[in-house]
Amino acid sequence: MSAIRFICIVAVASMGGAFAQAPEPILYGYRILETYPHARDAFTQGLFFDDGKLYESTGQYGESSLRQVDLTSGDVMRRTDLPQSFFGEGSAFVDGDIFMLSWREGSALRYGAEDFTLKNSYSYKGEGWGLTYDGESLVMSDGTPQLRFIDPDTFTEERRVEVTLRGKPLKQLNELEWIDGAVYANVWKTNALVRIDPDTGVINGIVDLRGLLEAEDIVPGETDVLNGVAYAGEKDVLYVTGKYWPKLFKIELVELTN
Repeated sequence: MSAIRFICIVAVASMGGAFAQAPEPILYGYRILETYPHARDAFTQGLFFDDGKLYESTGQYGESSLRQVDLTSGDVMRRTDLPQSFFGEGSAFVDGDIFMLSWREGSALRYGAEDFTLKNSYSYKGEGWGLTYDGESLVMSDGTPQLRFIDPDTFTEERRVEVTLRGKPLKQLNELEWIDGAVYANVWKTNALVRIDPDTGVINGIVDLRGLLEAEDIVPGETDVLNGVAYAGEKDVLYVTGKYWPKLFKIELVELTN
């Protein structure tokens, strides 16, 4: 299903006709630079670096957590578990604090990054999926084609933008990462990342990550979809993993030519 949905995304990106006026997304492949171990019990929902430290938020009822992870070993250095009634989702670092969404509970949790102490909680309508920070606002996805821009001080919504691919709305935007003025998003149940213009919502890049996790590392019924993208400041280099994946990859984006 993942490969089929990815092919559909690329097909839409290549369409002409009615959507010929929309910009053509740049297509990228990847080159693996490094491979690191990743905890198989991590249903990855959020992944980000701050000051060289890697953080991860995980989901599932009764399993949701916020973690600081050692990149090289994959060991969990610090962890706090969410209440059993919370399904953890995306997370983002803002001025010494970490925000973390919940899926259907309508609550965002704010933790101190130094000790993972819960400092505050906020309410929002709808579902929570991915989260990132653009330096001024939190950017949140909710399963629809909409991205919400949120004031981190009050968690009030400032604006929304509809994400489109070749003029058509694209939903199921999942984990988010802010990279060089653009929002990168996992598209749920695909092996694709999309690059989104935060002002217009237009997708101007697609990254094909098919084949990243080899068949020998996939446990049927356990290993889940690609999710988790982090950026450490190195141009065209991303860190990516998936839900219950045994590996985390450092990759370099490679533009594909016709």
